[in-house]
Amino acid sequence: MKKKLHIYRIAELNFAMVLISTSGALGRYISLPPALSIFWRAILAAVFLFLFCKWKKINLFKSFGKDKWPILLGGILLGAHWVTYFYSLKLSNVAIGLLSLFTFPVLTSFLEPLLLKTKFQKVHLLLALLVLIGLYFLVPEFDLKNDYTIAVLLGVFSALCYALRNLVLKKQVQNYHGTALMWYQLIIVSVLLSPFLFLIETDLSTYQWPALIMLALFTTAVGHTLFLMSFKYFSVTTASIMSSAQPIYGILIGMIFLSEYPDISTIIGGGLILTSVIIESIRSFK
Repeated sequence: MKKKLHIYRIAELNFAMVLISTSGALGRYISLPPALSIFWRAILAAVFLFLFCKWKKINLFKSFGKDKWPILLGGILLGAHWVTYFYSLKLSNVAIGLLSLFTFPVLTSFLEPLLLKTKFQKVHLLLALLVLIGLYFLVPEFDLKNDYTIAVLLGVFSALCYALRNLVLKKQVQNYHGTALMWYQLIIVSVLLSPFLFLIETDLSTYQWPALIMLALFTTAVGHTLFLMSFKYFSVTTASIMSSAQPIYGILIGMIFLSEYPDISTIIGGGLILTSVIIESIRSFK
């Protein structure tokens, strides 16, 4: 019974990764400035989750107590992660954006011992070296005038924000329903980005509403909530590393719907990054 339950939770986590991986193609397809894309992503997803919580009778308005600061910080980090990731996608392509973002599992393995006082493992140094070599292949030349260089740097910064957000909320997942916790963060992101509605002039008729709704409902409301809920059953590092299939899903989606095919240097760099992720995935599973 326990084995079946474990397999179900792994399958659920992988389904979440398929949904989340659609963010690459959607982020490239949506032509809005990233701050506006993320605002609508957050506010629409918040509406979907609010309706879901009402349907399931999940209490959204319980007292935060001392948890209010980690939840607030988690929301700020999530917003920073999404905005910088979308900027990375705009400056490069789905493959570069996803692969540079996917340094977050190795970053998590370094940060988790520091923040959650778990045991540091020396093998993570080797995995970090693999990731650095992989990033070397992703960047054609280290020149801040090169869009791909900036895209990779933004992707890695986005990964750092994502890793920190996951670690900050590790303990809160035990005290709140995962859907409610995601809803709080979406509200925080919406509030923080709402000024851009007035700072950036856009015509509502040009908004790609079907793509925004897909991004809000499937990628965010369902995908990210399932991923956040997985922290109840896996360590943050293990959950992050088990999601190693996400770049593969995302690149395949980009190839099918956007005709974006990675070049040989991207494949080599991505292969090295994913190798580090898969090695740690196997170690964590054992």
